[in-house]
Amino acid sequence: MSERATTVEGVRRTNLGEVLRLVHQGGPRSRSVITTETGLNRSTVSDLVSRLVDADLVQEYGPDPTRRVGRPSPIVAPSPDVVAIGVNPEIDAVEIGAVSLGGAVRVRARIDVENPDVSEVVDIVAHTLAAWGEDELSGCRIVGVGVAVPGLVRTEDGLVRLAPHLRWRDADIAGPLHAALGLQIVVGNDASYGARAERVFGAAREHEDIVYLNGGASGIGGGLILHGMLIGGAGGYAGEWGQTAASLTDAADRRAHGGVLEDEVNRARLVSATTLTSPDEAMLAEALTSATPAVTEEVARQRRILAATLSNAVNVLNPSMIVLGGFLGGLRDVDREAFDDEVRARSLSASAEDLQLASAALGADRLLIGAADAAMERLLADPLG
Repeated sequence: MSERATTVEGVRRTNLGEVLRLVHQGGPRSRSVITTETGLNRSTVSDLVSRLVDADLVQEYGPDPTRRVGRPSPIVAPSPDVVAIGVNPEIDAVEIGAVSLGGAVRVRARIDVENPDVSEVVDIVAHTLAAWGEDELSGCRIVGVGVAVPGLVRTEDGLVRLAPHLRWRDADIAGPLHAALGLQIVVGNDASYGARAERVFGAAREHEDIVYLNGGASGIGGGLILHGMLIGGAGGYAGEWGQTAASLTDAADRRAHGGVLEDEVNRARLVSATTLTSPDEAMLAEALTSATPAVTEEVARQRRILAATLSNAVNVLNPSMIVLGGFLGGLRDVDREAFDDEVRARSLSASAEDLQLASAALGADRLLIGAADAAMERLLADPLG
């Protein structure tokens, strides 16, 4: 093959990826809109879309009824039958979701299990996908699996260096999953995947500089996006907000054996105050609005500490958006306006003047969507590869 042919083919693959990424991240749009957004000419876009249709990656349907001038332009939409699998092992359950191109969760399951090890997670995922293949995902193309782990994950190979609450140390989950499923596997920190999901599909879609904190059964993790890029650090371990020293504003805030943020702002303490047993996110969030003295006191204490900690993030990083997921979003939602005002009041005024805060828009699906989206990256980069 000539150098020119190779170059032409490379450009075509890049353009195919750009078109597929547009409809994946931005939703259905007309060919004319794709032409405008990509800067490519109309005939090139037509050829690219046709190739993606032939590959069953996108679908086309009737013209945009709002377009009243010029030739009607067909709508291009991502195929719902192309899916990636998101997996989130936690100390009390393994959650699995099949996420279609476009970010929609097609099917999900939660399998209760205490402190699963790698082999248990692999078995659960394998059995779940086998059942889905005969039913919910029959006829679907699965392009990969993303695993969102509550711990430190090495970027270069997906090795879980430490997931303390799961008791995983230097654990390889990618290899056993690949052997069991025959699919491409990516592994990453759960909160980083949550940040990815909220940036692409959720509350932070319009923002480039984002601080994301995720509160789960294993503690608090986080993700940082600057200038639209997820920041992983030298080894991929950046964003461990839960391990930072808690910003205690009152001596009464400190609890015995405290010291880091996730010791003080803690899901187990909230659950204990509500007297619930193994609540999901929605149940806990509702219970936090209870007016019982125990709940009111613990919620107020944790909100104070969380607000003080976030103000430090504002002063250091100057984000335009802070997104809170899991039980942290539930803490904020008890009184959103008061919480947001406190964060801004504790921050430098210049850094906080354009700051927005939000609870995760994707709810309990955020980690599964983020992990699945990471597993789709190879397809998006080279759709026909």
